[in-house]
Amino acid sequence: MQSVAPVLVKQPERPKLLQIMGPGLITGASDDDPSGIATYSQVGAQFGYGLAWTLLFSYPLMCAIQEISARIGRVTGAGIAGNLRKYYPVWLLNGIVGLLILANTINIGADLGAMSAALKLLIGGPQLIYVALFAVATALLEIFVRYSRYVSVLKWLTLSLFAYVATVFVVDVHWGDVGHALIVPSISFKTDYIVAVVAVLGTTISPYLFFWQAGEEVEDEQERPEAKPLKQAPQQAPAELSRIRIDTYLGMALSNLIALFIVITTAATLNAHGITDIQTSSQAAEALRPIAGDFAFAVFAAGIIGTGLLTLPVLAGSAAYALGEARGWPVGLAREPRRAKAFYGTIAVATLIGAIMNFTPIDPIKALFWSAVVNGVAAAPIMAMMMILTMRSDIMGGFTLPRPLQAIGWLATVVMGLTIVAMIVTSLW
Repeated sequence: MQSVAPVLVKQPERPKLLQIMGPGLITGASDDDPSGIATYSQVGAQFGYGLAWTLLFSYPLMCAIQEISARIGRVTGAGIAGNLRKYYPVWLLNGIVGLLILANTINIGADLGAMSAALKLLIGGPQLIYVALFAVATALLEIFVRYSRYVSVLKWLTLSLFAYVATVFVVDVHWGDVGHALIVPSISFKTDYIVAVVAVLGTTISPYLFFWQAGEEVEDEQERPEAKPLKQAPQQAPAELSRIRIDTYLGMALSNLIALFIVITTAATLNAHGITDIQTSSQAAEALRPIAGDFAFAVFAAGIIGTGLLTLPVLAGSAAYALGEARGWPVGLAREPRRAKAFYGTIAVATLIGAIMNFTPIDPIKALFWSAVVNGVAAAPIMAMMMILTMRSDIMGGFTLPRPLQAIGWLATVVMGLTIVAMIVTSLW
């Protein structure tokens, strides 16, 4: 009897980590934009290690709300604004999208100013010319470079965040004090402390991140011929939801780890030497030079530029996704410019207005404050609408949120609502 050789069945290859990392990684990294760096620098300079605990506290909340954002895009095949347009009143959609575009445009202007100020610190020259160059370069790349290639560029730009890892290891850090501050929070009810907590939470949990990650999940699904919205192809759900979790949790971990390093760096240098009033990221970089040396100064300043290059397209892109879906336009960075003129026009106009802000008497610090206010006011209602949306089976099919994710998502929403109340109350004191 002739023996039959066993047939070897080739097991499907498990995706590599770099293939898994995508929308979540870019979203998390873009959260540490120049405006965020300014907030974390101010917190470290003013309170030392005292507010480090907020970055541990916000991590699970960030993970939950960003995973929920990603699920909306991957399950339904449409972004947040697209789903709001289909299922909710027009006035609600227009209000949310209007707040997002306003906050994003102001943020773009503030980030362009911070990047240009950092470049001027490094090489000298005319700051306003740098504003124009950064604005034109980022807009052209986002509009004319193919999506798959552009995303790979954004992934590489996340490496710029490690500039803040480097600075931690060239300054004198009391790690015991850091560990104590992380585990045993020193809570205060003073106005400046509450405002700082509100600022950190408002910086780490921002509406533009929700819209971007949902939109990028839709883009990724449309770029792969075999991929379908999970409502239509539920057999793809185990692999896709697992990918989303890994991508999101690692992306948010990177975001908060870098933010923590910025707080530690400024606490160990500026706060330790009595420098407590830092308003911008470039001021933080400049203040580091006489204390931590030229290397720490140069790395910190270069990081501002790198993170800005990563965040500007996310800010402009999330505004374009929201407005385009709200108006029913063709949207997506994978589309050719001539096939999505209004979408790409929104990116160009938002970037242009942000750049123009730097040529006006508008105080960028005050503009950034009002951007944070608008973001804070917009975040809670947007999160509440997302939670309601993802609990509806007529929208999510069989992929409504599991109870643990529901609980953390609602907790994040309540926390953001309380930050709004705290911001209002402290402003009246």
